[in-house]
Amino acid sequence: MATAEHLDRDEQRLAELGYTQRLNRGWSSFQNFAISFTIISVFAGTFTTYGQAWNYGGPIAISIGWPVICGLILLVAFSMSELASKYPTAGGIYYWASDLGGRTWGWFTGWFNFVGLVGIVASVVYGSATFLTTLLGLYKVNVFGMNFGDSKHFLAEAFVIFVVLLAIHAVINIYSSQLVAALNSVSVWWHVIGVIVVIGVLVFAPDSHQSASFVFGHRQNNSGWINGSVGGWFWLFILTQGFLLTMYTQTGYDASAHISEETRGAALGAAQGVWRSVFWSGVFGWFVLLALTFAATDTKAVDAGGGSSIAIIESALSSSAAKFVILLATVGQFFCGMSCVTSASRMCYAFSRDRAVPGHRLWTRLNRHRVPYGAVLFMCVLALIITLPALKGAPGTTVPWAFFAVVLIATIGLYIAYVMPTYLRWRMGDRFVPGPWTLGKKYKWVNPAAVIWVAICVVCFSLPFTPAGWPGHQSGDGKDPFQWEAVNYAPGVLILIALIAIWWKVSAHKWFEGPIREVELPDETGRIPETGAPTAGI
Repeated sequence: MATAEHLDRDEQRLAELGYTQRLNRGWSSFQNFAISFTIISVFAGTFTTYGQAWNYGGPIAISIGWPVICGLILLVAFSMSELASKYPTAGGIYYWASDLGGRTWGWFTGWFNFVGLVGIVASVVYGSATFLTTLLGLYKVNVFGMNFGDSKHFLAEAFVIFVVLLAIHAVINIYSSQLVAALNSVSVWWHVIGVIVVIGVLVFAPDSHQSASFVFGHRQNNSGWINGSVGGWFWLFILTQGFLLTMYTQTGYDASAHISEETRGAALGAAQGVWRSVFWSGVFGWFVLLALTFAATDTKAVDAGGGSSIAIIESALSSSAAKFVILLATVGQFFCGMSCVTSASRMCYAFSRDRAVPGHRLWTRLNRHRVPYGAVLFMCVLALIITLPALKGAPGTTVPWAFFAVVLIATIGLYIAYVMPTYLRWRMGDRFVPGPWTLGKKYKWVNPAAVIWVAICVVCFSLPFTPAGWPGHQSGDGKDPFQWEAVNYAPGVLILIALIAIWWKVSAHKWFEGPIREVELPDETGRIPETGAPTAGI
């Protein structure tokens, strides 16, 4: 094993956590913030899942729901920031749970995080592929046998673009961690300036706008449930499913923790990167959502387009203005996809470093750029596999049946992973010794509030989105409209974790020992203790 002598402060802290400095520590605190801000990306989540809130709640789910839910998400982010400050390691959430609750908690937290990050890579890169395919269609591009101006083969063409983008993200990530860091810095300004430009276009280009009473007061129910009613069960059953817009957009900020081992001053920089990315994404995201909703004057065209942001852009703007806005969004989504691959690969690397992932030796290999290239390829391939159902959809549609299933896998998987160590930190109480960034006594209400909010969302997002997705549902004429493609597959995350639980019970508990120490320090046992008490010296 390595010793902890002659290490700077960051490497010394990493050594205390049990790891050798292998990754290149060249990221600044701003670049650490930038990767989470880029992954959240107001050009990604807000544009690709706008229709979810439009159909499940309408404008109020967007104008009022967004800031309220962002406030609740900040409770989760604050809780995670305190833990990121305490444990600045690439293992991030998995390591936190292992130290606070033992190897069993670490095992399940790690797998929820792993599954969620695969879903994030898949959904973000596929979402960017649909926008790029739409943009190529607006320009009537016809290349390599693909006529993008003809929407008959939209899903197949979008999937090809998806594969190409995944390959590009993999190459960028494999050959230069510093290039990724630099592009993340560019991405922040692209998002800030781009959002201002998009808002300006949506404010000044359309001939007319919706009223404030529509934007802040109109309710809508296009779900098919309760006969389209916007009263009664609407508030508990319909509107809550529209919250997916905000919850999905505000994911991936655990990236700041996963990049800790590559960040200078990580104990403070990573903690600030987590909560600041959520806060500023909430601010900029709200403004761009308001601009979109005020521009949605042709509600029939928007409804016909599935409530999508693209339907608003195309119905409210001229062809040239629409192309420009979609171009800005597509580039922002490209940056987002690149950062998602970075974050997912680092989590895979850290989890594999502790031998939790099958084939772990392959996923921990570093190239001469000190990048875990095996983990990069592995996460991209998994994202490709789970997105294969996106090749199918209703005839003539531009939205595959599988898209929201992947979105839900990402959202549920990640948020469960976020609050498991949050609960453990709350359970530890005042015995917890914080890092330089701390909640102080506020953890007593911030932590449980975060856990309760996520539990509510998991239940809401596991319910069927349409009557056709409810097995045995009977329509008024006695016919059964049930369709497998309309089923909400979000609970599949829980089924997958159940299989992982069986794996744990049958085999993994015999060999998985939690975080494995690479550095020998005085009075260290060499492993994270099962009791959950803080390791000596931390």
